[in-house]
Amino acid sequence: MSTTTSSPSHCLDTPTLDRESPALLHSISEHGGYAYVSMAALAAGGDVRAAEAAREMAWEQLHSGPWHSVLPVWRDAYSMACLHVARLHYASGDFREALRVLDLGIIMGGTLLREDLDSAIEKVAEQTRRGGVRVSDLGNCEHRRLVDREFNVAEVLQLLPMKSLSSEFVVKKSGLSLEKFLRDHYLSGSPVIISDCMAHWPAKMKWNDEDYLLSVAGDRTVPVEVGKNYLCTEWKQELITFSEFLQRIKTDGTSPGGPTYLAQHPLFDQVVGKKYIRLYSSSFSEELFPHSGTMLSNSSQVISFLNCMIEQLVLSTCVFAWKHKTITASHLSGQRILEVDLDNIDEVKFPKVQDLEFVDCILEEGEMLYIPPKWWHYVRSLTTSFSVSFWWSEGERSDTS
Repeated sequence: MSTTTSSPSHCLDTPTLDRESPALLHSISEHGGYAYVSMAALAAGGDVRAAEAAREMAWEQLHSGPWHSVLPVWRDAYSMACLHVARLHYASGDFREALRVLDLGIIMGGTLLREDLDSAIEKVAEQTRRGGVRVSDLGNCEHRRLVDREFNVAEVLQLLPMKSLSSEFVVKKSGLSLEKFLRDHYLSGSPVIISDCMAHWPAKMKWNDEDYLLSVAGDRTVPVEVGKNYLCTEWKQELITFSEFLQRIKTDGTSPGGPTYLAQHPLFDQVVGKKYIRLYSSSFSEELFPHSGTMLSNSSQVISFLNCMIEQLVLSTCVFAWKHKTITASHLSGQRILEVDLDNIDEVKFPKVQDLEFVDCILEEGEMLYIPPKWWHYVRSLTTSFSVSFWWSEGERSDTS
């Protein structure tokens, strides 16, 4: 048996776990998790191997079927095991491993122990930053920039689908009031770029500073998508550190399986780079050949998509790396994707796509793009870029498309 002891100063406080542990273990037992309960009891006593064994048991349950069918109690069991493992690594001084395990608890675990996970991450992250670059030290120095200011439109056009930037552009407005936005765009269902709402955002500068990003999130574990799109046979998800992700996008965003994206994951609670975006009205859905299968139903998925109608302020659109993002839209049944590849259109299989009307734009740093409900959007990063998407449900309002 391997045990670890430590002084109170080297302990992670887990008040919710301490309070909820008896009831949670009882619930796990009722669902057949007797072996897990035995290992968890040993883990609480300081047995590292038992803690890892309990985490592995919960992990197997999380991957026993489609994600939506996993019992919530096993998600909470995984969070519990992650807290036990992290507490023991923290006590032994292995802060980076403790942080990695806590991140997995956030990504894969349930909500019961979320407060303990959040507070533990804050404490462990502070330890990992000691001895490294401090955010406060990054103020007035020249740092490594992720995005080059130089931008050649002629070169970009060689990368984009046919007819790009040659027809109707998305309207761009500054000083757009809420009243005018609601009247002219939201209610009418027409896209718009809002150009001057983010000049004061710290993220506009800080997200283009590699040293800053590494200092605040370099050791954090994040889920990434590898592959051109969800329909590619080689598409997969991986769990890597944010510093590894930055290294990939610096080398053209590629890995052995294809381009790498960090998407649908709230790493920051708070935009740099340029993106080409093409929008097709929802009225063209039939001509665009939406894929009829279910996306991301396998239990190996790391983050589930929001089941809501798309209604976004795309602050330069999710966090993508260098390559393309296949055309997608959202419906009540979840995220949808098209079978057609705009970068290489099969004119025999998709004869109408080339002649469909669309609007497009190059979304610059600090701009917001509103995409109406159900509109299809193709996104391709033209430089390394970071951005944020906001999605809202339509609630009781009628469809405006």
